[in-house]
Amino acid sequence: MPDWIPVAAASDCPPGASIERVADGRMVAVANVSGTYHAIDGLCPHQGGPLGTGALCGTTLTCPWHGWQFDVTTGRHRMSATVRQAVHEARERDGTIEVRLADPNAPCGGRPG
Repeated sequence: MPDWIPVAAASDCPPGASIERVADGRMVAVANVSGTYHAIDGLCPHQGGPLGTGALCGTTLTCPWHGWQFDVTTGRHRMSATVRQAVHEARERDGTIEVRLADPNAPCGGRPG
């Protein structure tokens, strides 16, 4: 199992916000949904837009470039069930947000379980 990677101070991502960070060379979008952290691959599959800098509304993160929307809890695109972002585990520990990257070779696009 991969290690937890510190990516930001918890204060960098208050409830209702999302941020963009690099974890072990991979861009991730970290979102704080009502105090629970979620992380998905941070590059939009449409044209590589920076998902973490997009708007978060509930569990929906909108790419700032062309408006593609993803559920940060599942990685699913809001309009097409076949388009998904890998979901990574995320947690807050001692004031630091940490992520554990999904295996990119795992079935289901690296999504857990």
